[in-house]
Amino acid sequence: MRTMRTAKFDPAAFLANAGPGRRIIHLNPRQVFFSQGDQADSVFYLQKGRAKVTVLSSSGKEATIGLFSTGDFIGEEALAAPVARRLATAAAISDCTVLEIDREEMIRVMHEEHAFSDRFLEFLLVRTMRAQADLVDQLFNSSEKRLARILLLMAEYGKPSEPKTLIPPITQETLAEMIGTTRSRVSFFMNRFRKLGLVEYNGRIKVHKSLLSALLRDQLPGGESHKSSSGKSTQTCASSRRQFERNGTALDSADFLQCVLSGANA
Repeated sequence: MRTMRTAKFDPAAFLANAGPGRRIIHLNPRQVFFSQGDQADSVFYLQKGRAKVTVLSSSGKEATIGLFSTGDFIGEEALAAPVARRLATAAAISDCTVLEIDREEMIRVMHEEHAFSDRFLEFLLVRTMRAQADLVDQLFNSSEKRLARILLLMAEYGKPSEPKTLIPPITQETLAEMIGTTRSRVSFFMNRFRKLGLVEYNGRIKVHKSLLSALLRDQLPGGESHKSSSGKSTQTCASSRRQFERNGTALDSADFLQCVLSGANA
């Protein structure tokens, strides 16, 4: 008796195409995926583009708490409970192509397809590392280093793909919100970065590899020197710097987060 062979599940194909419980949507810059307070009933996968997540306080103050790019999931809090509300607003920074996955379908595929759940878990672990790095960055790094870090993240240094040196349009006010300083300080640091040849900007910001090199070497002119209490972190930074010097861009993402994003000094 001939047995039927089921096709092997392909996570990339699942995330690239519409199907039962999932649909592809297109968003223009500033259009929202969801708003703070909305019912959390789906998860979004960013097929193409850049997005940000913001929160609004009761007094009306808005803060940007996350940046997302191609290959990221957004709104995973929908999986936490059957009835939940969005704690933040997600909006497109550039033109975005997004796969919206219903909560029930997301849970089903995570339970049934280990290849997919492994991919989603990897994303969550990287997000956790990023959140820890954000906290350390705010506690210990100078505002100039925090600005350099955000620019490098937006240029996607530390990801396997080639960095995108021309980052999406972003205002100095938004950058100031993200690093916890004033717009005037951001303007001062950006002018200094430009004079040093670390960035260019004329409407949009272009980030050069020399900014990463300066950060890895702790050579930002106004940066405060922070000695790492961990010998392992120091060794990681030295290794990352040597790797950068060899090939320019291909840094391991975990090392990048541990060294550059936490401000450890080699």
